Amino acid sequence: GDGTGRDIWRASKRVFDAAVESVHIRFRAVLMTAFSFILGVLPLLVATGAGAESRKVLGTIVFGGMLVATAISLAIVPMIYYVIQRAEDKIKGKKD
Repeated sequence: GDGTGRDIWRASKRVFDAAVESVHIRFRAVLMTAFSFILGVLPLLVATGAGAESRKVLGTIVFGGMLVATAISLAIVPMIYYVIQRAEDKIKGKKD
């Protein structure tokens, strides 16, 4: 497998371990991608000159949106995976 939560879960048989390990595997790549995008948007935040007002508003929204999306992808998605997988296991009668 490619280190997805399901591959790790199959190997370890613990959903929580799979969720945590998946975050560890992808943490650096997600942060590098997100921060390069966020830093690329910074010129919009500090724009001056003609049309600067609209560029600042756009830059602020994109900047904040990417920060929130990064936090969600690193924190909320693994939690949702864990909850859904646990519910599926309970339905099928498996134990974690």
